[in-house]
Amino acid sequence: MAQKPSIPKGTRDFSPEEMVRRNYIFNTIREVFRLYGFRQIETPAMETMQTLMGKYGEEGDKLLFRIQNSGEKASEAPEKGLRYDLTVPFARYVVQHREEVVFPFRRYQIQPVWRADRPQKGRYREFYQCDVDIVGSDSLMGELELIQIVEQVYRRLGIRVCLHLNNRKVLAGIARLIGAEDRLVDITVAIDKLDKIGIDKVNEELQERGLSAQAVDRLQPILHLDGSNQDKLTRLRTLLADDEIGLQGVNELQEVFDLMQTAGVTLPVELDLCLARGLNYYTGAIFEVKALDVAIGSITGGGRYDNLTGIFGLSGVSGVGISFGADRIYDVLCQLNAYPEQNAEQTRLIFACFGEAEKRYALAWAAALRNEGIAVEIYPEAVKMKKQMAYADANHIPFVAIVGENEMNAEQVMLKNMLTGEQTPVTLATLKQMLS
Repeated sequence: MAQKPSIPKGTRDFSPEEMVRRNYIFNTIREVFRLYGFRQIETPAMETMQTLMGKYGEEGDKLLFRIQNSGEKASEAPEKGLRYDLTVPFARYVVQHREEVVFPFRRYQIQPVWRADRPQKGRYREFYQCDVDIVGSDSLMGELELIQIVEQVYRRLGIRVCLHLNNRKVLAGIARLIGAEDRLVDITVAIDKLDKIGIDKVNEELQERGLSAQAVDRLQPILHLDGSNQDKLTRLRTLLADDEIGLQGVNELQEVFDLMQTAGVTLPVELDLCLARGLNYYTGAIFEVKALDVAIGSITGGGRYDNLTGIFGLSGVSGVGISFGADRIYDVLCQLNAYPEQNAEQTRLIFACFGEAEKRYALAWAAALRNEGIAVEIYPEAVKMKKQMAYADANHIPFVAIVGENEMNAEQVMLKNMLTGEQTPVTLATLKQMLS
């Protein structure tokens, strides 16, 4: 009995129609990245485990995919794994190519990543990230530009979003304020789950991770701080008045909000003190973007990392970046039914086939139309017209060109509109104009 074909859990196949939609997302994001002067690189799917381990925190390290057989003797080759994200490989790239890189280096990268996570709705083991980063500058203009990119990408995609903003320096100041300075990682990992498991479970986890009941109690009013962004900043400035690092984080947040106002950013932005982002390498501003009209997790996230390249021997290089989760964006657009009706990849016209003479006639017309950038097909065999029309209909091809002896003599085709059923004789020049 033949084995039933399947794919690993947490992965997906994509049909031609789905790929049209995915490419719409990739192309939209890529166009915005280029508007801001970012240039594309790619890195290998696999990295050495030495590169990957210890960069994502305790939780992240557990989700690394290890490669058991890399075609080399285990004793002669370093252990390898599939990349968990694009940021750590990018940091490795910057250090490895330091002689070629000119700072500030503005790069974007659109590639798949892998996580050995438990598959569930909106969470996959293989998914694409669309990353954009600036390294070699500690200017908060970087944070502003990333926020502007978020605003423009989602405006083009037609998705209403809110950007949640925080700063790891503020979180460090809060940890010191509640007497748990040595528990910053535990605090960030726990409160980062607030949306998923709720405040009671977060408080339980904080105590399980070693925070005293007193420290957890002192944290509550800070996690529930409300009011406008300015109200929160004012309150934080008072709370952290004696903490130099925490106050620096507050001032950085204030500057980012001021820059947004100067630049005319209208994107909804919320100062969210529960936003922690569990990855260890973040040191300053942290971002997450959530869709307002669809119940799904973060669809974009990132932040400032001051010394990620230092792990690879190049210290003092600050960077800031964000990552668009293409697979979640895809799901959001599907739920909103927000894809454009017409797409650039769709075949616009197919020539029906009646015989060899008609096929040769169609070949010349098809070449002329393709030279104009118009996607054209020729049905390969002289089968029944019903079958050819069914093919056009199934592939959403809007026009069928019918060629017979009369059309060839008149140097025309009979053009059928598949939506209305109307048939009209047209010349090549007219056809080019209609389909362009």
